Amino acid sequence: MKFVEEVVVEEFLPTFRSMLAEDLRERGLTQQEVAEALGISQSAVSKYAQGAVDRNADLATDERVQDLVERVAEGFDSGSMSSVQALVEAEVLIRRLEAPGDRLATLHEEAMPALADYEADFRIHDPESELRAREHARSSVKRGLRVLEHASGFATLIPNVGSNLVECTPDATDVEDVVGVPGRIFDVMGRTEVPAEPEFGVSEHVASVLLAARDEGADAAAALNVAYDEGLVQQLEDLGYVTVEFDAAYERGEDGGIREAVAEALAREPDATVLYQTGGFGVEPNVYILAASAVDAAEIARDVV
Repeated sequence: MKFVEEVVVEEFLPTFRSMLAEDLRERGLTQQEVAEALGISQSAVSKYAQGAVDRNADLATDERVQDLVERVAEGFDSGSMSSVQALVEAEVLIRRLEAPGDRLATLHEEAMPALADYEADFRIHDPESELRAREHARSSVKRGLRVLEHASGFATLIPNVGSNLVECTPDATDVEDVVGVPGRIFDVMGRTEVPAEPEFGVSEHVASVLLAARDEGADAAAALNVAYDEGLVQQLEDLGYVTVEFDAAYERGEDGGIREAVAEALAREPDATVLYQTGGFGVEPNVYILAASAVDAAEIARDVV
């Protein structure tokens, strides 16, 4: 794991400081004056000015970096720019260079290839970025899966078609915005088996139930399906969860059939957090637990085992 700040320290700062030290020395400032202006040692100034520090060629040839170096050097030389103002100007440029596709963002992707998997336009420092939302959802599902793996008896709740634990991003619109388990969760000789790491876009069915519920106003961001049992539904009701049945026949219809069935069910019980269908021709009965997070959904299932 490499932080973008490390890229700034390793690539931007040596390049910027060496260019600035060289410019200031050419303007006639002494080594001590340059050291005081930059807040570094005289020996560091000597190394910068003598070219003993490697510069990043892409950053050194960037017109914005060159312009900033010239403006700061002119400001220091004339006394018209304070060190605080210079710092602010440099920070502003750094944030611009961290923007998607820009110099520092590209260097960061080279150091962290996994970032290149995200095609969305995001800023690494943006707390509302899609990247952060997706990784938060993925992490939540991983933690929820650990709860299920360690829940004694959960395997008995897994239907023949398998279970899945999913969570969506805050602005989810389709299954590509929902992270789940590829291949689903299975009961292997009484043990809960999770075949692969969570991925986005791999749970068509459980994701569709979750998205349909959200479309009807549900606050849930996660869902877990387990095998239907009348006693299980009663347990959930006894724990205070509102349950509602939807028509399994819709599952054999065209795309959107599940959404229609869920919509009709929630129209009857708007506060429902447990949806279930008792099966039909070619359709295995299932219970769908809706929750604020994958961890919450997993803990609900654990509590009724």
